Amino acid sequence: MQRREVLGIILAGSALSKVWASENYLNSVKPDKKELLKDLRLANDYFVKKWPDTGKSIITNRERPSNIWTRGVYYEGLMALHKIDPQKSYYDYAVSWSENHKWGLRNGIQTRNADDQCCGQTYIDLYLIDKKEERIKDIKASIDLMVESEKVNDWTWIDALQMAMPVFAQLGVIYRDDRYFEKMYQLYTHSKTKEGGNGLYNSEEKLWWRDKDFVPPYKTPAGKNCYWSRGNGWVVAALVRILEIMPKRAPHRTEYEKMLLDMLSALLPLQRADGYWNVSLTDETDFGGKELTGTALFIYGMAWAINTGLLKNKAYNTSIFKAWNAMKTECLHENGFLGFVQGTGKEPKDGQPVTYTSKPDFEDYGLGCFLLAGSEIYKMR
Repeated sequence: MQRREVLGIILAGSALSKVWASENYLNSVKPDKKELLKDLRLANDYFVKKWPDTGKSIITNRERPSNIWTRGVYYEGLMALHKIDPQKSYYDYAVSWSENHKWGLRNGIQTRNADDQCCGQTYIDLYLIDKKEERIKDIKASIDLMVESEKVNDWTWIDALQMAMPVFAQLGVIYRDDRYFEKMYQLYTHSKTKEGGNGLYNSEEKLWWRDKDFVPPYKTPAGKNCYWSRGNGWVVAALVRILEIMPKRAPHRTEYEKMLLDMLSALLPLQRADGYWNVSLTDETDFGGKELTGTALFIYGMAWAINTGLLKNKAYNTSIFKAWNAMKTECLHENGFLGFVQGTGKEPKDGQPVTYTSKPDFEDYGLGCFLLAGSEIYKMR
């Protein structure tokens, strides 16, 4: 090979390196706040226009009332957006949804199902804005029945932590009653240490199995432990939301802070080069690919931990911005629709294929995750 050819390869390689470095830098730049808020509004406006009737049932394989968990998660995100962008239309939309369901739970106050109780998070948020007893009556009655019972094995799947733990925390603060905190801890501890045999949390890898179906000896096709991205995202979100609600000296707060930090430290090195996390966290061959919901929930947790001073490692900033910029440029359509959202389920294979144009069976919770993450990143200095 002649000297000129060698020089050409070196120069070409140098140019490609500069392009790669430039793109990598741009992908990890902190989002502009005005642009970020514009994107959140765009995504939310798309949904509101599509669902003008807040009482309308959701029809997929069958008909369901719209106060189920998927819509509850959306309203969590909407209330987070309302905090940074306090528009009356957001509040009115949330109140309309609540009133259309008479501030009730899908299966009534007797339910112990965390998915049924998720709507209570928004009911309580709205109660704190306008303290009308009707807003909190049913959700309090449902949780009180659990507090008064000895049963602690209700949360058999890790999604339940996000759906219900914030409700216990909210009621504990409102009524200044540690019984809510203690019951929440008992339920959480069962899921962590006993459910499925020895608990759903792996203290060595600092990640959670989705439910008893995935504890060892279950393995991915490549022989690895199967940790579902969104499932672990729900745990991160649960911890963030209760820590944001609970007083500094609330019972077991230290345990929750440690769990959040441990999980974030485990998740950081699992991030893909393109900014996302795989749906199967430790196995990219198990339906690997871009996915919004788990990614959004992870950076929601990271951003909150940074904003509150719990985290000080700058590596997390890079991780957050890289993930957000990826979702903004590769998931958010011009009309506000969000691509790369995995449908409902409990493992990597569910809702596949997940693509830019694929529509999940429910598109509300994906938006909720997006709004939670974006609203928290907006607060970053």
